[in-house]
Amino acid sequence: MTKTVTFTQMKDGTAEDYALLEELEKPYLALTPDRVLEELNRQDTATLDGYKITRLHHGLQAATRAEAEGADIDWIVGALLHDVGDGLAPQNHDRFSAEVIRPFVRWEVAWTVEHHGIFQTLYFGHHYGWDRNARDEFRDHPCFDTCAAFCERWDQSSFDPDYVTKPLSHFEPMLREVFARKAYDPAVIREGEAIGL
Repeated sequence: MTKTVTFTQMKDGTAEDYALLEELEKPYLALTPDRVLEELNRQDTATLDGYKITRLHHGLQAATRAEAEGADIDWIVGALLHDVGDGLAPQNHDRFSAEVIRPFVRWEVAWTVEHHGIFQTLYFGHHYGWDRNARDEFRDHPCFDTCAAFCERWDQSSFDPDYVTKPLSHFEPMLREVFARKAYDPAVIREGEAIGL
């Protein structure tokens, strides 16, 4: 039987309680890539009406394009997972998706995924009466050009059912490698550093 903490309110926990929880959490944390892969597989059957491809295929196509351009592993995984939040948070999927990858990828990759939604309105916002240039509020941000390029080259162009796309099994080792990193490692995150695509 698994040991449990002594408290019923977090404020009453002891150092031993929190040491126990830290130890018991390790196997759960190690399964994060499995849960992400499960969500991606769900996206292969949970299509949004009107699109020619599934949400999974869109992510795979974006990742395939990123890899074909010689992008590094952070960008490839970022492209693969940029819409992973669609299932649970369709109105703010961009921010949700960014939070999934933020502990494990460079700052600029997480920032780009977090903001790709507003950058994408350039392509369709005018059809809804929205400001298609809403992204301009970030014009002076060091990741502006990178996010614009991400959207142009890998996101908005990845709805093509005829594009030859690599399968999820191809990207799984990359995903596992990224999620095996120490969370929030400053050497990986490199806060404030923008090197581009």
